[in-house]
Amino acid sequence: MSKKIGLIVGGRRFDVDIDKEFAPYLLSQMAKDFNIDGNNEIKILLQAYIRKNYDLYSQEIKMQKLLKEFDNLG
Repeated sequence: MSKKIGLIVGGRRFDVDIDKEFAPYLLSQMAKDFNIDGNNEIKILLQAYIRKNYDLYSQEIKMQKLLKEFDNLG
């Protein structure tokens, strides 16, 4: 089952269908990054994209560090 979520960027509304179970998480994350009730400039979208990719990068570094620690235990 899917749910439709919308965001206004540069004066245009974009609607996407996402998994219903994923929707609450995505909405809470979008509320941190965007004005979910109004317009968002393209710069805001780019900043959110960079922030999320930095989060993924940081998680990858932590995961690699943990994997090395596990390898050293064995």
